Amino acid sequence: MYFPATRVLTILEMLQSRQRLSGPELAARLEVNTRTVRRYITMLQDLGFPIEAERGRHGFYHLRPGFKLPPLMFNEEEALALTLGLLAARRLGLAVAAPAVEGALAKVERVLPPVLQERVRAVQETLSLSFPPVSKTSSSETLLTLCSAAQQERRVFLQYQDWQGKASEREVDVYGLVYHGGYWYSTGYCHLRQGLRVFRLDRITLVETREEAFTRPLDFDCLDYVLRSLAGTPATWPTEILLESTLEEVQYMFSPALAVLETVPEGVMMRCSVGNLGWLAHLLSGLECPFIVIKPPELRTELHQLAERVAQMAARQPAPRAL
Repeated sequence: MYFPATRVLTILEMLQSRQRLSGPELAARLEVNTRTVRRYITMLQDLGFPIEAERGRHGFYHLRPGFKLPPLMFNEEEALALTLGLLAARRLGLAVAAPAVEGALAKVERVLPPVLQERVRAVQETLSLSFPPVSKTSSSETLLTLCSAAQQERRVFLQYQDWQGKASEREVDVYGLVYHGGYWYSTGYCHLRQGLRVFRLDRITLVETREEAFTRPLDFDCLDYVLRSLAGTPATWPTEILLESTLEEVQYMFSPALAVLETVPEGVMMRCSVGNLGWLAHLLSGLECPFIVIKPPELRTELHQLAERVAQMAARQPAPRAL
């Protein structure tokens, strides 16, 4: 549970780590409203902390230059949050994640009192996190360069290899990055293709930041776009299945990365491309709603064959035991 005193001290830590922060930024991070932020700032100022405010449309708060806080101290929830985040970073497939994580964990432990040290070590030694296995290791330098370019809204130059190994050179306005299914992806506007594109980071062989600036769309959802792009990736079998259900019910059955779902008068149209129709037949057989295979007809054949195998299994009887 987060108490007001904890939020007040958190504001102090945040202002120490950043040169300036606006009221709405602080409110969003602390999950309070801007009026509450102003009250917390006043409390800190009354305690003698030199927090200055710049008024106006683009106003912000900042600590007076030269002011330094005492050494870092973490409470139990903050130490747990840091430890969980660092443990998760081990599984994200970055080239230097392991030594960086171990160094950060050691530093966190060093500033904790003995009781918290034991609790943090207990989490490290007993907690297992289930992530999809990392398929390809990505360069942390590539990730950091793309993140900085997206934040600063500066174009990047890429040398890129597609899934067939074909190399190309691109200039891209990066909107954001996404980790999904063991891979890192970047999405943004590609000037070579003159449209939105998704790039896998492990296929980027060179990235350089350019001076050209761009404006990142405020309402662009990088995760949603990447998942929809993955669902539409061409494969051996493009399929269309009419699900006799509602979009609200169907959305819980399929990952956005698996299929594109569209409401139609008869129900929900599911479109995806797969390399194995047998796998899709098994998936569809577990649905609780009726469906109609629009295409390909080979999928109906797979469903018939699956039904026959299931019927044969259901008809089997155990062998009589010898007395």
